[in-house]
Amino acid sequence: MAKVLIIEDEKDIRANLRRFLALEGHEVFEAENGRQGVDTALACVPDLIVCDLMMPEMDGFSVLREIRAHPPTARAVFCFLTASAEKD
Repeated sequence: MAKVLIIEDEKDIRANLRRFLALEGHEVFEAENGRQGVDTALACVPDLIVCDLMMPEMDGFSVLREIRAHPPTARAVFCFLTASAEKD
C-alpha cells in the first residue's frame, strides 16, 4: 500500500485520518504543523500528502512549495484539507 503523510494541526482530525488510512493498509506518518510536515516528508518520502491549509509555522501553500522544491518529494500527490467556507 501507499505511504501517506498527514499534516494537520488538529489532533482529533489527524487521529481520525490516521485510523481510516491505516485500516485500509496504508503506512501512515503524521505531522502537527507545516514545518514538521516538510521535515517528515523529506525523511519518509510519501506517495500522498494530506495537508491542512491553515496551520502554525507554515501554511499549506508554503508546505506545497517547499515539498515541490525537493526532487525526492516533488512528485508526491498532494491533497489539501480546510475547514474554511470562504472561496478565497
